[in-house]
Amino acid sequence: MPRRETPAAPPPDTSDAVITARTDSYFNRTKQIVERFGDTRVTYAVFLRRPVVCAPRLMLDWLRAVAKARGTDVHIEVMHEEGVWVGAGDPLLYITGSLVALSDLETLLLQKLGAACVAAHNAYQMCLELPKVAFLAMEARHCAGAEMQEMMAYAASVGSRAAQAEGAKGFIGNANDATAHWFGQKSGYGTMPHALIGYAGTTVRAAEMFHETYPTEPLTVLVDYFGREVTDGLAVARRFPELAAEGRLAVRLDTHGGRFLEGLDPAESYAVLERHAPGAIRRYRSETELRHLVGTGVSAAAIWKMREELDTAGFPKVRIVASSGFGVGKCRVMAEAKAPIDVVGTGSFIPDAWSETYATADIVDYDGTPRVKVGREFLLRNGARRRGGA
Repeated sequence: MPRRETPAAPPPDTSDAVITARTDSYFNRTKQIVERFGDTRVTYAVFLRRPVVCAPRLMLDWLRAVAKARGTDVHIEVMHEEGVWVGAGDPLLYITGSLVALSDLETLLLQKLGAACVAAHNAYQMCLELPKVAFLAMEARHCAGAEMQEMMAYAASVGSRAAQAEGAKGFIGNANDATAHWFGQKSGYGTMPHALIGYAGTTVRAAEMFHETYPTEPLTVLVDYFGREVTDGLAVARRFPELAAEGRLAVRLDTHGGRFLEGLDPAESYAVLERHAPGAIRRYRSETELRHLVGTGVSAAAIWKMREELDTAGFPKVRIVASSGFGVGKCRVMAEAKAPIDVVGTGSFIPDAWSETYATADIVDYDGTPRVKVGREFLLRNGARRRGGA
């Protein structure tokens, strides 16, 4: 797919004072020592210890802006294009320039790279597990501030485009305006939170309020507030038969993990899957996989049950939006159960194990002489590696 044009991001804060305050002190001291004893031109290799999808744009934009503000020449060789799978330990890029100019940037540039690459990999895998399902990015509520929110939305868009290149629907948008541009949208998607249903008093009344306020927009209604997903879902469909018939009505399942969807229990959950995807429950399953299949919350059985009830009542075009913990593993299980999901709303591409997001940078060349700490020889460029380094 052609790369989507995105508006320029606000200029990053590249002041030396901010960089000095936020970087590790030993880098600041290294800068002072090198200034005293003489600068040298170095090359950094930057890598992660696990497979990722290359998502370097935010880091590169920041690094180039810093170099411009400092009036220094920095040569960046990106080894993998944005959206390309990269193996563990394989350098994503080489950065060459003055050690004085670069030594205090390592902390911040690694912050802007590692998590984005891992989140992009997660989003890519999720989209490939459910290639016929559209995804909606809902990362903002799980982020620690605006910078992380921007990074995670960007990462999801990179992983999505990589999956779309392989035929998946991928992420069609996200849930807020500030980062919608990463998905080629002008604004975020969304209809109602649980709070609106509590305010309205009934699920149907909340749907009416939304439709009266936004009469031209498709309607997606949360149906788990009162624990009557099926009853309230059908009531909304009967209240808006035209929207239902046009495919402009959706029910969103967000049942929490403390209970089953209305009408289900363990036995009935197994029975539902036996009717629709018997192969999914006839092989060994981990405890987590079983929960995704037939457990409480938004399980594959719950989604199939909702689809059964809608179809039986004459609403085959009412769509199902599923949310609640849809990471890579849950998407894989849903695919194996052939769960009839139309849209997944998720922020679960955000890395679970933050330690996996740690990017690393090592200097591999000093004034043209290859040199790296023992054990990191794999970072040397091929020619230097063959010569054994120095």
